[in-house]
Amino acid sequence: MRSASSSTSSSASSCIDVVFPVLHGTNGEDGTIQGLLELADVPYVGCGVLASAIGMDKEVAKRLAQLADIPVVPYLTVRQTDFLERAPQLAQEVEQALGYPCFVKPSSSGSSVGVHKVKQPSALCAAVLDALRFDRKVLIEKAIPAREIEVSVLQNAASGGPPLCSVPGEINPTHEFYSYEAKYLDENGANLLVPAPLSVAQIQDVQRLAALAFVTLECEGMARADFFLDRETGHFYFNEVNTLPGFTSISMYPKLWEASGLSYPDLLSHLIDLALARHIQKRTLIHDFSRR
Repeated sequence: MRSASSSTSSSASSCIDVVFPVLHGTNGEDGTIQGLLELADVPYVGCGVLASAIGMDKEVAKRLAQLADIPVVPYLTVRQTDFLERAPQLAQEVEQALGYPCFVKPSSSGSSVGVHKVKQPSALCAAVLDALRFDRKVLIEKAIPAREIEVSVLQNAASGGPPLCSVPGEINPTHEFYSYEAKYLDENGANLLVPAPLSVAQIQDVQRLAALAFVTLECEGMARADFFLDRETGHFYFNEVNTLPGFTSISMYPKLWEASGLSYPDLLSHLIDLALARHIQKRTLIHDFSRR
């Protein structure tokens, strides 16, 4: 049996040192491009196929987080295949399980595309139908009075060790929630607080949860772990991991590391070193079972 990557590795890897993916959304951070780079035997920065796919699917990520005792807000899942059957009683089901308002979002999407804050039962099905335009699975989440807290997580070393966590940052949207419009269309759509105004105990708690989420979801290289901080209870809830966070000099991921003492050039060097080391490690694995 011959390795699937062996036929392409010599040509691709001979002219490319390492790939730094800067693609977001479907086919960019969902494991697709990572799988292509694996087949081409080319080193690349960041999470592998598995973690990329898990991170893209918010519902699967939440299920795994719960197994690791990482709190998530209560939610329901609606699939395209069962929506018509559930539609007549869905509003009542949501009212009993979650209450209103609630958030409706595609499970595998990004940038808050297709996300709706539903304030009354009569608006629920329209929001679900719109979210189903972007994915075949939709999350309906309980709305809590929350602050949005983010932590940049970095793989410590190729040989192992607990992941490193930056100081937390906070997204303070000027819109009702951190929507697509607030993120990309309104230049004053949100204020970024770096570091976030949190107590020492809160910082330690969210960093612990961020590191645990990174490990639980099989992340490598880097990820940004996003949390909700309930203003009333003070509890943190895991929202998602972003396995390919924005990486301009003004993006939250590098800004949090800058505030933590790791410069942008050093961060890039560390990530590239991790990518090259992982590639070397994976090349030692046996995939040709005739040569055991």
